[in-house]
Amino acid sequence: MNKRTDRIYVAGFAVLLFAFSLLFLFTPKKAFSEMENRSLQKKPQLTWEKLLDKTFSEQTESFVTDHFPLRDQWVAVKSTMEQLRLQQENNGIYKGKDGFLFEQFAEPEPLDLAKFAEAVNKFAYKNPHANISFLLAPTSIGVYPERLPWLASAYPQSIVNGTIMEQVREHVRFINGFDFLKPAAEKKPDRDLYYRTDHHWTTYGAYLAYRAYAEQMGWPPMEESEFDIRTVTNSFLGSFHTRSQFNGLKPDSIQAYLPKNKVESEMYIFDDDTTVQGLYEDSYLAKKDKYSYFLGGVHALMTIKTELPTDDVDLDKLLVIKDSYAHSVLPFLAMHVPEIHVIDLRYYNGNISSYMKENDIKDVLLLFNTTTFSDGQEILKLGY
Repeated sequence: MNKRTDRIYVAGFAVLLFAFSLLFLFTPKKAFSEMENRSLQKKPQLTWEKLLDKTFSEQTESFVTDHFPLRDQWVAVKSTMEQLRLQQENNGIYKGKDGFLFEQFAEPEPLDLAKFAEAVNKFAYKNPHANISFLLAPTSIGVYPERLPWLASAYPQSIVNGTIMEQVREHVRFINGFDFLKPAAEKKPDRDLYYRTDHHWTTYGAYLAYRAYAEQMGWPPMEESEFDIRTVTNSFLGSFHTRSQFNGLKPDSIQAYLPKNKVESEMYIFDDDTTVQGLYEDSYLAKKDKYSYFLGGVHALMTIKTELPTDDVDLDKLLVIKDSYAHSVLPFLAMHVPEIHVIDLRYYNGNISSYMKENDIKDVLLLFNTTTFSDGQEILKLGY
């Protein structure tokens, strides 16, 4: 009886292994996960260089993980089981107080931070006549550590921002996000600076960042009373919810700040040679990735041109080098600058200094969140 049972177990395991192997081989592979709002690992190419530096094995592991059959369903089952055990963390996401989800943040490698900061300094050195500002924004776990679940901890992002500031402030004008976000959180605790289920800041948080940059540039920032503030959706469940699959969470709302004195803007997207009217894409409000309502999502290179009255122009041209935190900030900047060039280092591989010379750009804003900056090897492209 025991041998028969063992054979059944072995046969069942072999059948499952064979079935999932077939599913993996013949299931169409997606380039982008809408549920996770990220690009998936492409099929790795085998070369001697990649084999020797272990890149091939790492990419292969990521490829299998990203395209494992029924991945989303397995993540949901894992989350449900862990919630039944009263676990407050899943897939690197904490379930905090007041309905907030937080991404774990560990102490970054000091050598990596120094390397990324040096890339910023090299960029400034290569463009000595440019006016370069660097806004580094903490994520929600940096501003709301008191909302973490019991016994959960995170490395203070204030220390990371301070370290970066010390290393770059002689070369660029540094704006520490803690300087305007932390006071706002203390003064108006009922106004969320970040989405509760997503990694981005809210439009209100983006508005505060815009004000900080405008004040540094000597521009008169627009007051909230000058905008028609509209809630465009009440059903946003963002990237943290997707990764954690925690149940029973209240969806976030997304607000748009639309100037009462209307202006016309258009975006030219170099990636696919298209021109789009306006800075918002309503179609995304019906999708999982509702944050892409701002600018229509991520693009490697784009320009924003706005018809502004002469008296409202504070700067002719601006280059914004950014991560996705900038998406909800750019509509505010367009109220001051008629021509904005936008580069996302994750996807742009051109020489940025050459691009600036070709387009006669003298002013630059680097805008990143602390997690992206301390994690992203793409920052090194600034020093090329």
